[in-house]
Amino acid sequence: MDTTDPDIVFDENGYCNHCTDALKKLNSYPINLSKVEKEKELQRIVAEVKESGKNKQYDCIVGVSGGVDSSYVLYLVKKLGLRPLAFHLDNEWNTELSVKNIEKVTKKLDVKLHTMHVDWEEFKDLQLAFLKSSTPDLEIPTDHGLLAALYKVAAEYKVKYIISGHNFITENISVPTWSHGHYDWRYVRLMQKKFGTRKLTSFPHLSMYSLASQQLFRGIKIIRILNYVPEYDKKKIISFLEKEFGWQNYITKHAESIYTFFVQAYILPTKFNYDKRKMHLSDLICAGQMTRDEALETLKKPLFTDLELKEMIERVCKKFGITKEEFDAFMKLPNKSYYDYPSYETHPIYRILRDIYKKVNPQI
Repeated sequence: MDTTDPDIVFDENGYCNHCTDALKKLNSYPINLSKVEKEKELQRIVAEVKESGKNKQYDCIVGVSGGVDSSYVLYLVKKLGLRPLAFHLDNEWNTELSVKNIEKVTKKLDVKLHTMHVDWEEFKDLQLAFLKSSTPDLEIPTDHGLLAALYKVAAEYKVKYIISGHNFITENISVPTWSHGHYDWRYVRLMQKKFGTRKLTSFPHLSMYSLASQQLFRGIKIIRILNYVPEYDKKKIISFLEKEFGWQNYITKHAESIYTFFVQAYILPTKFNYDKRKMHLSDLICAGQMTRDEALETLKKPLFTDLELKEMIERVCKKFGITKEEFDAFMKLPNKSYYDYPSYETHPIYRILRDIYKKVNPQI
């Protein structure tokens, strides 16, 4: 981690606040439990999920992207005797490899896959709105829509538990400057109103009220089950998925999506000087799954050739229906941030309510 995060702070030992906070989380509940304690807690959670799902077709929902964590979670919940429904939000940016990986895992596990397709013209306009806003928050349309869609499907099937692949072992560090406002419907809605050309009519979304309704009144909970796995080692899990399912790994984290890869590998480093690999690799260092020297060597490796980059830009522009010149103009706009636009956090009443809500229900 470095000063491309303007809010970073280093102590007298040269350790930054991100890694210090990450190590604190890794030494707190439930990560700090012993192997026996974790297994006991995991069985308690499984029993709770099974009880809630009695006389229902499914007892939990698992969001799948074709990535490492979600693929392993689907295997894990089946191994634990749960009856999951696999859910995938198709935002039209899937790689062929991610589609194959999802198919391989769901087929072998005999798990039904429920796929929700976005209205591409509407979703494309929202993604372009964020591109025009000149903020680094370019993946918020997907992240926000996915969470809202998971709650929607859980409510439809009357399922109380969403089992998430997010975990504090390998996904601990986040930098608000690099991306912020994922669950902020006011931010998303007003960004579209300012820069978009269409109304959001079918886009799945969650306001603060609807999120509270789903969690507090419907009782839908998110469980980060990988935090309770006695040993969650990324390299070992990748090897297991390859042998068990014929699953194939990606060039880097989140490369199962064409647009996410393009944003993280090109737009963010080129326009904002943000390289999210530093964050992801620092997670693995803090978890003891990679050395700092190994991470620095990884950062030296280019993610694409000049020809691959040219083809990638052409592909994204064609998908969006814009010219290369229009894309270049977006890249040259003055850089902005989440705090330059209206949002829940810029509204004092919402800030107070959010802080109270998080203390009552710290799921998100």
